[in-house]
Amino acid sequence: MSYIPPYLDLYQSGELHRRAEQLEAMLASCNICPLDCKVNRLEDEIARCYSGRMAIVSSYCAHFGEEPALADTNGVGNIFLGNCNLKYVYCQNYEISQRWKEERKNEVTNERLAEMMIELQDEKKCHSIGFVSPTHFAPQMVRAIEIACDMGFHIPIIYNTNAYDSARVLKLLDGIIDIYLPDIKYSDEQAGYDYSGVKDYVKHSRTALTEMFRQMGSELVYGDDGLVKRGLIIRHLVLPNDMAGSEETLKAISALSPKLTLSVMSQYYPTNRVSDENAEKSERILLINRRIREREYEKVLDMLDEFGFENGWAQEFESQDYYRPDFSDRILPFKK
Repeated sequence: MSYIPPYLDLYQSGELHRRAEQLEAMLASCNICPLDCKVNRLEDEIARCYSGRMAIVSSYCAHFGEEPALADTNGVGNIFLGNCNLKYVYCQNYEISQRWKEERKNEVTNERLAEMMIELQDEKKCHSIGFVSPTHFAPQMVRAIEIACDMGFHIPIIYNTNAYDSARVLKLLDGIIDIYLPDIKYSDEQAGYDYSGVKDYVKHSRTALTEMFRQMGSELVYGDDGLVKRGLIIRHLVLPNDMAGSEETLKAISALSPKLTLSVMSQYYPTNRVSDENAEKSERILLINRRIREREYEKVLDMLDEFGFENGWAQEFESQDYYRPDFSDRILPFKK
């Protein structure tokens, strides 16, 4: 039996429309993410994420760099949303996440966002749609999903996030999102502040992860084509000098369930402000101003057995040499 995304039932019942309205109302005094900025984004007031009423799409394409059980032959239809609610000093996507003035020109209507989803589904034959960095655009995303359903949209939706998400918003996404793909960054609040500019990353990311787990459980749902259609896949990027606190992070995940699926990543390389020769660097920044060492990565992989994990993927150590996003050539032309 082929997989039918639950959001289609929500669409038919009118619940998807009600959820979109609830989320949009939150933009009037924005508390879409834990930063709780309280600006009126419906009137295009901006704060930390430099984003107003409309979504910003920096690029969209069939993407083949996601986990094998997601990308397969036709790829994930990734929609790279601009700006970010965090300020990673090492962000590999900094060209679209931290150049706010430039990205404002890439604002799109909800209708256009829905059209992109349909293009990726019908023309590119993508297996799913991946919203990359969706946290600050959750209302626009849900409204676009509703519009796309009216246009025949029917494939799984991936929520590819830094995990600094509001549990309240995630509850409103229950039944809308098919696959949560959070990247759990740190186990130390100081690291979250030094490297991502927030004082409470661990607190909020773990609360968010708990809510995602409540919705999805530990088991992945596979379709007739052998690809993941529903579930929770947790990413963890290994940082130099264990600045990610990998052991504590894996311990916290295993406390939810060692049956959860992990994706351990070795693709870190110093970029953005970490590698900027003109930027002033603290001692903490200097600690991540190099690639990870093979032994550091192997140590984290050894922990998987220690905590009883059996499901998931681990990148090849050499992935830091070729996982380099390039946004200089925006794939597929934009339509206003």
